[in-house]
Amino acid sequence: LVDRASVRSLITGSSALRIALGRDSIAGRVQPFEIGPLRLTEIAALRGFGTIAPFQSENDWADWTHLEFWRKFGDFTRQHNVVMAKAFATFSERGGYPLAQAKFEVPWPEIADQLIETVVRRVIEHDLRVGERGRKRDKQLLEAVFRMACRYIGQAPNPATLALEVRQTLNANIGSQRIRHYLDFLDSALLIRTIQPLEIRLKKRRGYAKLCLCDHALRAAWLQEVIPVDPVALDKQPHLHDLAGRVAESIAGYYFASLGGMDLAHLPERSGQPEVDFVLTIGEKRIPVEVRYQRTIDPLRDTLGLRVFIEKAVNNAPLGLLVTRDDDAAVADPRIVCLSLRSLLMVR
Repeated sequence: LVDRASVRSLITGSSALRIALGRDSIAGRVQPFEIGPLRLTEIAALRGFGTIAPFQSENDWADWTHLEFWRKFGDFTRQHNVVMAKAFATFSERGGYPLAQAKFEVPWPEIADQLIETVVRRVIEHDLRVGERGRKRDKQLLEAVFRMACRYIGQAPNPATLALEVRQTLNANIGSQRIRHYLDFLDSALLIRTIQPLEIRLKKRRGYAKLCLCDHALRAAWLQEVIPVDPVALDKQPHLHDLAGRVAESIAGYYFASLGGMDLAHLPERSGQPEVDFVLTIGEKRIPVEVRYQRTIDPLRDTLGLRVFIEKAVNNAPLGLLVTRDDDAAVADPRIVCLSLRSLLMVR
């Protein structure tokens, strides 16, 4: 029909792996769109908090490299602060899957069971068979790798370390290469995003992929451990601040990865270069991003990675983003834009 008539076709499905199988047969005539969990603007509308259009609706990524864009965005977030706070609080509590938000009256344990059955197990059990012919995947191993992705959320663990943990858990001879393959499988299934280390002026890659979950609610359901990222809820459980920082980094990483149109990487610590959580590449320019999810921001310590990256002319970085817990965080350096995580999720 597509070959012989003037029509536009829309093919939808919940299995990214199965949809991907048809790409080869219509190569050059298909454009995939990834529709991830709900954004804050969609949660606000669904829950009846208010209707807010995203700040940027067009794919003009070059705007991100200008300080004036972020100043206007700051005015936008202050204007919609009340609705944003409500949407972010419910996102923190239940994540971004529609069933969790549409059925808010249903207790969380029941929602957690549904998320496990309809999202995680659907991939592990139903999509497990999708792939190259003759390649078998181990269900138990896939579950173990996903559990470790939940445990190491927002971090870049060594696959050899993960393989050692799996060998101890399953009492099986599992190598690091197989761990990488299963992480790639979970990435293709859109359950996680593996953010690769930045390769620039290097002869070989140094560092490991950073693991970002598509939705922190899956971690809460799978590990039976709810970690709030909403500042009000987090202040009631201060012992969870460190874990909340990892979850916040994962949320930011998956958000950047889901936008499309820009390249995303992370910069591990190297000689003469502090770690940078994320690096956005837009054309020939790069924007370093640090996530500091804590009550108090140290203007020197917490911006070191951003400042070192910006000051190296070869990085061509016009500014840096410091993603914080609260909206009132600020630093004196005019090259660094401070914005809270909930504000970041409203840009697009």
